Amino acid sequence: MADVGTIARPYAKALFDIAAGDRKLGEWSQALNAAAAVLEDANAKRVLGNPTIDVAKRAEFVRAVSIGIKGADMLDSTQGKALLAVLAENDRLALLPDIAAQFDALKAQAENKVKVTMTSATPVDAATAEQVRQALKKRLGREVELELAVDASLIGGAVIRAEDMVIDGSVRSRLEKLAAQLVG
Repeated sequence: MADVGTIARPYAKALFDIAAGDRKLGEWSQALNAAAAVLEDANAKRVLGNPTIDVAKRAEFVRAVSIGIKGADMLDSTQGKALLAVLAENDRLALLPDIAAQFDALKAQAENKVKVTMTSATPVDAATAEQVRQALKKRLGREVELELAVDASLIGGAVIRAEDMVIDGSVRSRLEKLAAQLVG
């Protein structure tokens, strides 16, 4: 069976090309993420998993539920309805979270941006966050969208993730390395 990412890629790329041509990357990003949120809901999964619901009704269900979510307006357009119909006909609605993620990656690349998550043991103040953002901008050569998270299990320090790069400066990681050296 093909990898989910491989199956989602052509849908994300085709939609990206359309959205870029229409200069609506942001709008489509929000719409795809709204639809993805619907697909991640347990009740929606149950409805969409019901084999008695026909293809057209599955697409309409995702569209109708998505419309209540901020930014889903594009799903109510002719193109949005067509996208959902094609995904439903090909039994690919479940790929919407992956399509949204790949679309956002293409969008970030086109806009020369990178999303970075900094997870720290305690909340980070705005000045420190800005210093980290500027340092990463210089290192990566791209605009940085910094998302902050807190994980007390890190004990101290922080873990920074940007695409496939991970900088682990957590105390937990250091302790694990020290323990491995002492045992081995």
